Amino acid sequence: MLEEIRQKYPSAYNAIKVATEASGFTMPSEVLTCSLLKTLAATKPGGKFLELGTGTGLSTTWILDGMDEASTLISIDNDETLLNIAKENLGVDKRLKLICTDGADWIKQNAGQKYGFIFADTWPGKYLLLDEVLDMIEKGGIYIIDDMLPQANWPTGHAEKATDLISYLDSREDIILTKMGWATGIVIITKK
Repeated sequence: MLEEIRQKYPSAYNAIKVATEASGFTMPSEVLTCSLLKTLAATKPGGKFLELGTGTGLSTTWILDGMDEASTLISIDNDETLLNIAKENLGVDKRLKLICTDGADWIKQNAGQKYGFIFADTWPGKYLLLDEVLDMIEKGGIYIIDDMLPQANWPTGHAEKATDLISYLDSREDIILTKMGWATGIVIITKK
């Protein structure tokens, strides 16, 4: 199956992957997650997209590959060195706005904004300020998180945080969610 996915990689993916490895960044989204992001992005024509945790832009390039020309993506990271890799490889895409800032600060400053697609791949918007980010999802919009299955690099106590997060999401009445044993463990939410 991975061979089939590899044939459909976005054009910037390989350059970003090489730069990611050279940078020593060890937490990029895996290709199966990225493939799913591309497919889900295609369901939101003319959509407003938000990515919390750009990293080097590996997942960003897949989201862009699934978006149509009328869509826009804001992608945020607080590490300028990593974000520069994304800028060098994706910065010419007019649909994309890359922002280097603290994710929590950005979320607070942009409360009230609505998005049809949010991929939260960092603490703010996933473990911190979750309610604020869920409020940013428009009706029928989707919210995606990964790394919900146990990971070898999780610090002590993180498994409990992930379990608590899933329990909290399960308790909400304003969302529909699916927990998937896909890639590193995906949760997809749709806002009612």
